[in-house]
Amino acid sequence: MIIDPGQLVLAAFLAFCRIGACFMVMPGLSSIRVPMQVRLFMAIAVAMAILANVWDLIAPYAQRDPNVVTIFMLSELLIGVLIGLLARLYLLALQFIGSAIAMLIGYGGPGGTAIEEVEPQPALATLISFSALLLLFALDFHHEIVKALLASYRILPPGTLFNPQSALVDVTDTISESFLAMLRLGSPFIAYAILVNLAIGFVNKLTPQIPVYFVSLPFLIAGGLILIYLGIGPFLRLYADGFVPMTIGR
Repeated sequence: MIIDPGQLVLAAFLAFCRIGACFMVMPGLSSIRVPMQVRLFMAIAVAMAILANVWDLIAPYAQRDPNVVTIFMLSELLIGVLIGLLARLYLLALQFIGSAIAMLIGYGGPGGTAIEEVEPQPALATLISFSALLLLFALDFHHEIVKALLASYRILPPGTLFNPQSALVDVTDTISESFLAMLRLGSPFIAYAILVNLAIGFVNKLTPQIPVYFVSLPFLIAGGLILIYLGIGPFLRLYADGFVPMTIGR
């Protein structure tokens, strides 16, 4: 079968729109530490690989009409952004609970240089988020995102335009479930902070002459670091277990 070169270029461009938009916002590859050229070439390579598998689904919509191509291009961009955004929201929830844990155990301090984000983060939050991101890549969860992109052409072919209502439902559900999951993961630190600070308050009432805050802060930090040492393994394991059901599973 002879393939029209113009149709091939348009089909490749439509595939690149969805893949590139997803890589633009997905965790890890969207980091400022990853050069723009690396992201571009990875998106092109994955788009060409996926195009070979879904050619029959994309080719009918690779038309030369500029109006049709523009509509399909915008729809593909939004679908790709949605797939990458669902995964990114799960990582943002982890960064939130990491900053909360650092504040709860008194180890917040001034924000330092973040690994993935531009905004400064506490050193402990950076350590937790970077460890989780490294674990996701070590467990090949980026392959799951590529599989989700490939499966999305069966569920949402280019002819099925972007549905804002369905996308908003997916985003809100992901935010809600991610927040509750991170709240459960951070519950030991929340309980620890409440109990310790309550005990410190009682001691301060009993002995107001002693500067309890300056005396208790080292013990608060030490206890929190011990709790992190004992619980960081299950914390990251449970976080990795929930990645696919809460993001790609949608």
